[in-house]
This record gives sequence, C-alpha cells and structure tokens, in this order.
Amino acid sequence: MSTLVTRWRSVALTALTPIAWGSTYAVTTEFLPPDRPLFTALMRALPAGLLLLAVSRVLPRGMWIWRSAVLGVLNIGAFFPLLFLAAYRLPGGVAAVLGAVGPLFALGLAALLLGERPTWQKVLAGMAGVLGVGLVVLRSDAALDGVGIAAGLAGAASMTAGTVLAKRWGRPDGVGPLALAGWQLAAGGLLLVPLALLAEGAPPALDGSAVIGYLYLGVIGTALAYWNWFRGISRLPATSVSFLALLSPVSATVIGWAALGQDLTPLQVLGMAIALGGTLLGQGPARTRIDLAPPALPRRERAGAAL
Repeated sequence: MSTLVTRWRSVALTALTPIAWGSTYAVTTEFLPPDRPLFTALMRALPAGLLLLAVSRVLPRGMWIWRSAVLGVLNIGAFFPLLFLAAYRLPGGVAAVLGAVGPLFALGLAALLLGERPTWQKVLAGMAGVLGVGLVVLRSDAALDGVGIAAGLAGAASMTAGTVLAKRWGRPDGVGPLALAGWQLAAGGLLLVPLALLAEGAPPALDGSAVIGYLYLGVIGTALAYWNWFRGISRLPATSVSFLALLSPVSATVIGWAALGQDLTPLQVLGMAIALGGTLLGQGPARTRIDLAPPALPRRERAGAAL
C-alpha cells in the first residue's frame, strides 16, 4: 500500500472520532439529566479511563506520571468544563465557532513546539473552517458573553495544546494509544470529581435512558473515540489532526436534522461544504523548518528518555 493511501486511510479513521463527538449534543438532550454538565463530563471521562486501564493493564511510570496528568488536564479535565461553560453562556452556536479556531491555534503551537512551518494552504484552511462552522451553527439571535467567549477560546487552546504536546512527547516504548488514552482519561476524570461535587452537588438519580446515554458516551464517544484520536496523533501531523475537529459541529448538525427533526437550511449546507473543504485542505503535508525544528523525536519515546 502506497504512503499516500496509508496516510489518507489514517485521516479517514481518525475522522471517525470528531464525527462520533458530534453525537454528544443529541444524546445529552435526549437521554441525560438536564443541567448537569460537569457530572456528564465526569461520567464520560473517569469510567472510560478506568475501562481502558483495565484492558491495557499498563500504568504510567517515571516522567509519564506527570506527562499523563498534564495531557489529562489539557485534553479532558480542563477542556470539558470550559467547553460546557462556553456552551451554556453562548447560545446560538458561538461556542462551536470559537472551538473552530483550534486549528489556527494548532498552526502556531506546532510551529513553536514541533518546528512545523505554517503554510498559506493551512492558514486558508483554518479561516475556511471558522467561516464554514459559523454558517452551520450561528443564528440571528446569537448572544455574546465575555466569560463564555473566554471559556470557548481557552477550551480550544487547551485541546490544541494537548494535541500538540501529545505529538511532541509521543509515547513510551511498548505502550500503545489504548493505554495512553486511558492514562489521560483517568487523570482528567479524577480532576473532575471534586469540581462536579462542589459545583453540582450529589449525583442525580439515573433512569434507564440515562444509563444507556452514559454507556454510549463513555464507551463509543469517549473510550473508543479517544483511543482512535491518539492513534491518529501518532500517525499524522498535529495540525492535520486538529483540522479534523471541524467535523464535530458538522456531524452534530446532520444528526440533529436526521434524528431530531431540526431544520437544515441551504446556508447551513453551504457552511458544511466550506468546513469540509477546510478540513481537507488542512490535511496537506507538514513542512519542517530545519533551522527552528527541535531534534527529531522517535515515534515512541522510551519511558526514561529526557525532554
């Protein structure tokens, strides 16, 4: 199989993760208790992390204890609360538009930490992604809120930083993406325990629908999705993976139209086409600045390797 075919196969498989994440809104509104965002984030992260730890039976050692904690905070423990805070404070899809800025953040961080030169093609792709997502999710009654905007931008920056650092650090020799995802989900989930208890109190009573919803989000939308996401990070440039996140609001809109009977306007269809175009354009190969690039890291670092 040619290198190009292999690369696009990895792109297609990794894209399944943000497509799955797009189902979160429909599952949350239809199956889960209302107004419990932190509890929902906790139920997504911690059980999924413990499940992956049980399957992989590998615990972090040495420097990977603190690395897993840092990645768990960036990708899970901080990202989830910021995402929900932005969604609650910014009606009308503004939060999704702020999240779409993530690929542009990734271009800057990848240049700084990975030596990947931002090309005009990827900058244009990032701008197209923001425009496309805006056309898909924005409404005329969209409201602006300072705290919500700050949370949305911070959430995008947190997830982007986690993606770029995960690419830079790789993973220990002999450790696969399943264990790496489990470490981060468990670390992020443990951080969410006190936050959920302090902000929302005791867990709510769960009926059958809620149990099904949490099982879906935990197994499909989190455990398998994050395993696939980190698998993609190990095989693709960090910026390419970040652009795939644009598929999440597109997926959410399509699911809302197909499963929930929500309207789908021609302007939204145009926005989907632009967002998809930006996603594909962002898959161009990364170019490394030889003069600024850090020393090449192996695909899998040894657990005792230095920074």
